[in-house]
Amino acid sequence: MPKELVIAFLLLFTVLSQAQIGGKGTYQFLNLMNSPRQAALGGKVITNYDYDPSQGLYNPATINPAMDNQLSVNYTNYFADVNYGTASYAYLWDRRTQVFHTGVTYINYGSFDGFDEQGESTGSFGGGEVALSFGYARNIPWTDFHVGVNVKLISSKLEEYSSLGGAIDVGLIYVYEPWDLHIAAVARNIGTQFTPFHETYEKLPFEVDFGISQSLQNVPLRWHFTLENLQTWNIAFANPARDEFDLEGNVEQEKINFIDNIFRRAIVGIELFPESGFNIRLGYNIRRSEELRIIEQRAFAGLSAGFGIKLRKVRVSYAYSKFSTAAAANFFGLNIDLQ
Repeated sequence: MPKELVIAFLLLFTVLSQAQIGGKGTYQFLNLMNSPRQAALGGKVITNYDYDPSQGLYNPATINPAMDNQLSVNYTNYFADVNYGTASYAYLWDRRTQVFHTGVTYINYGSFDGFDEQGESTGSFGGGEVALSFGYARNIPWTDFHVGVNVKLISSKLEEYSSLGGAIDVGLIYVYEPWDLHIAAVARNIGTQFTPFHETYEKLPFEVDFGISQSLQNVPLRWHFTLENLQTWNIAFANPARDEFDLEGNVEQEKINFIDNIFRRAIVGIELFPESGFNIRLGYNIRRSEELRIIEQRAFAGLSAGFGIKLRKVRVSYAYSKFSTAAAANFFGLNIDLQ
């Protein structure tokens, strides 16, 4: 039975691996970084199998007994008056074998000035989206594999237009305790719009990610490695700002090769002192760095850093993520032990 479940899960990834990357679907907020810890480690970590219930929002397979009665609340000061946040909670059921999880993700796009076709003001308007999720995970009997599922109800309102949708996330993680090794995969946002904004039904931002992490022996460090957007091959694109012109005015575009499409999927991160009351987190997102860096100018795009502090039953987290010379984001979070 366990072997059949693993094979079925891998087949699901294969069948669904022809979907779009970011920017070609609606409800894009579903793939935003959901906690300071995730942001500090580069943006997409799917292998944290511990106390933090916010991890269950991204990979439901990581929902585990250590999250029992843990509440996570996170807030992000994003760009141009946009802000978003998450809240999540997990509850242990059935003699430490099954864990239920619930969470909410919201984004507020702020206020905009509206105008009609003649340029006349129509007043201000706003926009926001929210997703309510219910997750469940359990260990596959007699194995080190854990499977989990999130079911999400999604609501979006942009000016006078609104939409309702639904999606599921399916995750798998292998936890080998003797080596403190975690290997995980997740297929996110498998779903549809129930009601479109206008007349056209849009795709959801489906994504497949793979990750691996491990703590080093005799060294207080845990490393993380993630490959994102495995559902499509052409993830890199030629940046028009890097076009080169010869003396005759001919344009030579940036060349995207096989190596670019491989390495731009990679995200790396490290946690120093991961088991202590104070830890430091560093991350590097290669795709973000390549797509947002400025030629011949050091902008530190793609870098992120943060820390976590444990104060009795409260953990405080902060992260700073650099996107470009003109754009960075701050992430704040609290994990509260309600036991």
